[in-house]
Amino acid sequence: MQVPLEITYNHISQSDWIDEYIKERAEHLDSMCDNLISCRVTIERVQHSQHTGNIYRAQVEASLPPKKHLVGDKKGVVEDMHVQLRSIIRKAFEAVEKQLKKETARRRGDMKQHENSYESHAFVVRLFSDEGYGFIKSPIDGQEYYFHRNAVLHDDFERLHPGTQVRFEAEMGEKGPQASTVQVIDKPGVRVPEEGEEAIEQPDDWKKQ
Repeated sequence: MQVPLEITYNHISQSDWIDEYIKERAEHLDSMCDNLISCRVTIERVQHSQHTGNIYRAQVEASLPPKKHLVGDKKGVVEDMHVQLRSIIRKAFEAVEKQLKKETARRRGDMKQHENSYESHAFVVRLFSDEGYGFIKSPIDGQEYYFHRNAVLHDDFERLHPGTQVRFEAEMGEKGPQASTVQVIDKPGVRVPEEGEEAIEQPDDWKKQ
């Protein structure tokens, strides 16, 4: 945690056992995330009544970069501080932990999607200029991807030739893997087919994508 834990008491005296319990919960929260910025906890007595009993509230606020705030806010009637108040604090932390798990999973998913969104060192292997489409191939796994001229950035479809190096964003189309975004990296010239390799006309259903 980048900022020390902050504990505030409102209308209730500071208690060592409450401090220790909050520190334990905050340490667990910090262990769940590598970049937790801060954790602020407020313990307060909201209401005092002979008829309804003492109502206490625990609020836990955690901050993540860049400007993400997670809040857990629980309250309830407290007759035994060690029993009910501890439970209220625990539930407030659990609410934040649940949010933190979802946020961490979402960020990991975004990172994975970003890392996999472009394949470097892919090459145009077949091009059908008149029909306005072609195929690129990743040397990493040998997978070929269909692409349409409209997927080529900056209207660079006319620049493409077999052997042109590109980056691309992959997705699954109706008829198989395809590139939704193709960006020219360089134009080394026409690629010389390997022995026994030839350009094969693709089925008509590819042209209709």
